[in-house]
Amino acid sequence: MGRSRRTIPEELLLLALDPTTGTTAQPQSLDLGLAGAQLVELALAGRIAPDGDRIAVVVPRPTGDPTLDSALELLRRRGSPVRAVHWIGGPRLGLRQTYLSHLERCGMVHAVTGQVCGVLPTTRYQASDSAVSREIRHRLDNAIRTGVPPDPRTAALAALAHAVGLGKHLYPGNEGRSCRSRLRDLIRHDPMGGLVAHAVLDVQNGSAAQSRRGGGGGSGGRTAPAQQRTGSAPPATAADPAGAPPGPRQVPEQTRQPAPVGHMARAG
Repeated sequence: MGRSRRTIPEELLLLALDPTTGTTAQPQSLDLGLAGAQLVELALAGRIAPDGDRIAVVVPRPTGDPTLDSALELLRRRGSPVRAVHWIGGPRLGLRQTYLSHLERCGMVHAVTGQVCGVLPTTRYQASDSAVSREIRHRLDNAIRTGVPPDPRTAALAALAHAVGLGKHLYPGNEGRSCRSRLRDLIRHDPMGGLVAHAVLDVQNGSAAQSRRGGGGGSGGRTAPAQQRTGSAPPATAADPAGAPPGPRQVPEQTRQPAPVGHMARAG
């Protein structure tokens, strides 16, 4: 894959990067979004294809992008189609940092090192060319505000931005409410992006349900798990491809708050 076009994982990370603080918004869910963005990019490159709610490798030939090819090889080794929700919910520790380092090698961002309280080393990241980030944001704004159906790449980017909770980072406050709603609605314009965005939401809903069950034993079972409320499948790891397809559901607007300014993307 040539470098004339930015990949969807790269664009998603650039959207999440705060130019003022040098940190990323929604760091916990961003790893899930990046894993999903890899699937969409591989599908656009013709390497994988959706098979119901599963992902199948159709052309195992490398793309030339090392981060995408690593994901493609892992999918190939599975030997059979894997459910998107299981793949995205599998171990993805460090994927955000992997892409920050990747963008730095490509010259899209540069690292700014520092210290907290003069002791703890930190690394912040700034876009090397702010025009690139503005162009990505302009495409998203144009799709939201004109009502013209976006191209599949922009539609998938919008779907993932909504799924990881970037809506309130990109369009904050009450004045951004309608834009956040339209961002969510763009999911329908790209089937693969929609499949992956729903999987990201399902993983997050399942994790939240597990957290509530672990800390709320005295509820008497009155709070149903997320998969019972939304019809989605229970969370699982990438090592477990089995499971029934998720049922239909409404996609809620994200309520996750942006990450605190003090959160930093650490190197290594």
